Amino acid sequence: MKKKFAVLFVLLSFILPGAALANEPVVTITAAERKMAEAITAEQLKDFLYFVASDEMGGRDTPSTGLDITAKFIALNLRRWGFKPAGDDGTFFQRMWVNRESIDADATKVVVGGNELKYAKDFFLLRGRGSAEGEFVFGGNGWFVKSKGIDAFSGVDVKDKIVLIYKTGFNGRGFQAPAEVGELTGEKGVDWQDPIEHAKSKGAKAIVVVADPQIQGFWPQLSNFLGRGSSYVEGLREGGGSQGDFPVFLASQDSGKAIFDGTPGNQDSAAAFATGKTGSVSASGKSERIPTQNVVAIWEGGDPKLKSEMVAIGAHYDHVGTNANAPGDDKIWNGADDDGSGTVAVLSIAEAFSKAPKRPDRSVLFVWHAGEEKGLWGSEYFNKFPTVDIKQVVAQLNIDMIGRSKKPGDENPKNKELSGEDEIYVIGSEMMSSDLGAVTKGTNGSYLNLNYDYKYDDPKDPNRFFFRSDHFNYAVNGIPVVFWFDGVHEDYHQAGDSPDKIDYQKMEKVTRTIFLTLWEVAGLKDRPSVDKQLPPELTRRD
Repeated sequence: MKKKFAVLFVLLSFILPGAALANEPVVTITAAERKMAEAITAEQLKDFLYFVASDEMGGRDTPSTGLDITAKFIALNLRRWGFKPAGDDGTFFQRMWVNRESIDADATKVVVGGNELKYAKDFFLLRGRGSAEGEFVFGGNGWFVKSKGIDAFSGVDVKDKIVLIYKTGFNGRGFQAPAEVGELTGEKGVDWQDPIEHAKSKGAKAIVVVADPQIQGFWPQLSNFLGRGSSYVEGLREGGGSQGDFPVFLASQDSGKAIFDGTPGNQDSAAAFATGKTGSVSASGKSERIPTQNVVAIWEGGDPKLKSEMVAIGAHYDHVGTNANAPGDDKIWNGADDDGSGTVAVLSIAEAFSKAPKRPDRSVLFVWHAGEEKGLWGSEYFNKFPTVDIKQVVAQLNIDMIGRSKKPGDENPKNKELSGEDEIYVIGSEMMSSDLGAVTKGTNGSYLNLNYDYKYDDPKDPNRFFFRSDHFNYAVNGIPVVFWFDGVHEDYHQAGDSPDKIDYQKMEKVTRTIFLTLWEVAGLKDRPSVDKQLPPELTRRD
């Protein structure tokens, strides 16, 4: 009897693991599929990228003429290859309107106690126009939450005053409730008010936000964005833009300390107080309303039942533009790797589908997002106002920077985290769906077997890469995602990110692998199950 049980135990030890894995997708790349992937070549990628990342595109800022030309270039090819337009009104373009405010730096001032702060060095204008003068008062974090008895201005009269606030939850895009405020419930403006609404409702004339350490750490980079004005997309939560005659400023930490010097308290004070200092603020510039666009297309699937579902693939085709005040002769941020590489990889994948001898089972949704560099504008807009039935999107594959590689012997510390010639970082593939993770790994393992580095596939990644590209907005919309990324390098967000520095052989290998991953997901019998909840720390970009 014991012997029989021993034999049974041995048999079960072999059978049960196989049974446990029976429901996971098994990937086998056929010779025909390999042949389809070979339509993607290094030379093709190079030709596309030298156009997209040329000086003539001016760095593809959102919005800009160069970005519009790039969008038309993508659409021209999609039309030639027979893709179905999936934008607005039968076009390849999903229109967005950007409200942009330029700044007259000479006429934009903050003066406290006779001391005039210097624009860009000491402060930035976040939004609004107009001027105000009078007393400066400290208003804590500025929040009002009725249910919790929170009124940051309690004990101080802010009417006709200029209000200083700190620890507000400001993150560069707007105000998110800080930890001490907690979760917001009820009606905005009635049950709770952010610092701007609260100050306006109490009759304040202007706000000066004192930068927290995290914002201060990005102060040099802020000049590339806030120094040129503020922008926001109509329909999204406001990340800037006009607030009529109510100006809002961001002051550096050093400026904040100087303002509080000699007052009854400081920026960490628990209660609001009058500073006893007077001064003035002014904000001047002009407003514009400019169109821009996402580029959206569909390659219809061949299976009568499955073609109603879509696998999405995307990249952001914008970069940070041209900076006339940049040091040196090169003023154009070409963005060849970030994210010209992803832009043309998706374009090459589209061409490969058009040349394939058969169609995938599911349809494939192609989206080139605008405004990623401004705060994931395009992907947020597409997920909020989709031009397709987004509930039918079973997964989203995002390509953002796959063109650079660390060469042997490279000791540059700025390239320390750059991936190698046969290596790429993969982020998010298993955070929501075991099926998607299995297909991602299985495709690579059955094909070129690149070194997939999952180092940043961590909710606690201090670099927060999960939040920093367009897949994020699909993930919070309940769509499982995968993100391919080569890592930061010496030319990241620099004028030196040019197409001559791209490793096109690496791009070819990574792009072919992503194409086959997309093909395999499109051919799954069942859509990838969402069997994991997105970790709470990955649901907000605070």
